Amino acid sequence: MDAISNIALATGLSWASGLRLYATVFIVGLLAKYGYVPLPDSLSILKHPVVIGVSGVLLAVEFLADKFPLVDSVWDSIHTFIRIPAGALLAMGAINSNDPLTATLVALLGGTLAGATHFTKAGSRALINTSPEPVSNMVASFGEEGTFLFGGWLALVHPAIFLVFIVLFILVLIWLLPKLWKGVKKVFGGAAILGERSI
Repeated sequence: MDAISNIALATGLSWASGLRLYATVFIVGLLAKYGYVPLPDSLSILKHPVVIGVSGVLLAVEFLADKFPLVDSVWDSIHTFIRIPAGALLAMGAINSNDPLTATLVALLGGTLAGATHFTKAGSRALINTSPEPVSNMVASFGEEGTFLFGGWLALVHPAIFLVFIVLFILVLIWLLPKLWKGVKKVFGGAAILGERSI
């Protein structure tokens, strides 16, 4: 793999982990197993049948959990502690550098991208999940899956275009995250005040 493909793979894996970790591991592992995606030796474990099987089961669970507002919010909360380190490890594995400095920097950047993606997903879904009707939650869930599939396809097939996509995505995150944080604080702060009044 050339440098651009390596960077796109590292960036793509960490970004995708923030959205759909188990789908990332399952799909990349399956594609690598059947020779559609070359992986560095440090990520060859993703091709192992047990890893593919476990990630496939967890993918099915996540797919269902993501469609129900309360379950989705709990799932996202728990996965704050899973998606970010997984994104860091996958990015580090994709670069496969023997230089500790490079490996550490890639892990930090990969974890940061996975974290920013995860917090944007979790924050926006926390706001959407407060809606009493289930349609907006379903639309958001399928929209995330479409973005995940499109971004993953770009990272593997058109790595240079994906890197442009990810720069634009990061710029949107920088603009969006503070607004999401204010919205989440406002919604849940308001819910706390209503709870106190009802006591």
